[in-house]
Amino acid sequence: MANLARRLPLRRFPASVRAGAGLPGYWRTVAIGLVAISPIPAFVFSMMVGSFGIAAEDVIGIIWSRIAGTDAYEGMTSTVLLDIRLPRVVAAMLVGMGVSVSGAVLQGVLRNPLVDPYILGLSAGAAFGAALAIAVATWLPVQLSAFAFGLLAMGIAYSMARTGGRVPIVSLILSGVITGAIFTALLSIVQISVHERSLQTIVRWIMGSFNAVTWPTLSQGWLLIIVGTIVMIALRWRLNVLALGDDEARSAGMNVERYKAVFIIAAALVSAVAVALAGIVALVGLIVPHMVRMITGPDHRTLLPLSAALGATYLVLVDDLSRAAFGVEIPLSIITTLIGAPFFWLLLRTTKSSGWE
Repeated sequence: MANLARRLPLRRFPASVRAGAGLPGYWRTVAIGLVAISPIPAFVFSMMVGSFGIAAEDVIGIIWSRIAGTDAYEGMTSTVLLDIRLPRVVAAMLVGMGVSVSGAVLQGVLRNPLVDPYILGLSAGAAFGAALAIAVATWLPVQLSAFAFGLLAMGIAYSMARTGGRVPIVSLILSGVITGAIFTALLSIVQISVHERSLQTIVRWIMGSFNAVTWPTLSQGWLLIIVGTIVMIALRWRLNVLALGDDEARSAGMNVERYKAVFIIAAALVSAVAVALAGIVALVGLIVPHMVRMITGPDHRTLLPLSAALGATYLVLVDDLSRAAFGVEIPLSIITTLIGAPFFWLLLRTTKSSGWE
C-alpha cells in the first residue's frame, strides 16, 4: 500500500482534489521553498508590529537572552515582547497551522473541495459552549466549555452518520449540517436571553480574536494542536489512497474506516482546540489548502506540510492586520472573509474549464 501511494499518478486523483495541478518545474520548487521558510520572517515581523514598536534586532536579542538565561534585556520592552506579544503570535501560528492542515485532511478524506474543519458542526457547538460559559455558567472557563461542546458536536455528528460499522461521506456531511443547525439554534436562544453586555462579548468571541490569549490559556491547548497536526502529517501518504475512493483504497489493503476515523478525530480535536483559543476564524481551513494545492498539486505528502507552514504565516499576518492596521482591533473573521471571498471568486474563474465535479 505504501508503494501504491508513492506511485500514484496525478490523473488517478478525483477532479475534486486535482483542480489546479500545481506550478511547473522551477517555479514550483521556488514557491515551495518560499512557503516552507515563510513562518520565520512572519514571526519576526509579527513580534515587531504593534502600538509599541520593537526593532528586529531587539526582538532577536530579547528572545535569545531568555533562551540563554542571561536576562540581558530588562524593562517594558522585554515585558511587552515576552508576556503579551509572544503568546499571541505563537497562538496565531499554531491555530493557523492546525486549522489549515485539518482543512486539507478533511478535503482529502471527504473528497470535497468545499469542506472546512467546521463541517461536522464543531464551530456551532464550540460557539454554544462559549456563549454558555460567558452568559450562564460563568464559573466555567470559556475555553474549556468551547472545547468540550465542539467535541460533543463532532461526536454527535459522527455517531449519527455511522451505520453498519461504516461512516458514509454524504451521511457524515449531512449529519454535520444537522448538528450545526441544532447548536446554532441553541446559541440563538442564549443570545436572545442574555444581557446586552454579555451578548456583545459572545458576538466578539464568535468572530475570532487572539486578544485574550496569555501563556496560561495557551498552555491548555498548544500540545494538543501540535500532536494532532503531527499525527495527520505523519499519516499523510494514506490520504493519497483514500482520495481514490473507498473501493480502490480497500483493494489496496487499507482499513478505510479506521483511517477515516483517525483523520477525522485528529482534525476535529485540533480544530476544537483552535476554536477554544481564538473563536471561529472563517475560511482559513478552506482557502489555505487550495492556495498550497495551486502550487504543489494534490499530493498530500507535500500538501500537508506546506499547508502547515502557509497556514501559520497567513493567520499571524492576518492577526497583525487585525491589531495594528485600523487603530482599533478588528475581529479576525471579518478580515479572513474579505480576503477569502475574492480568492474563491478567482479560483472559480481560473478552474472553470476543468471544474470540481
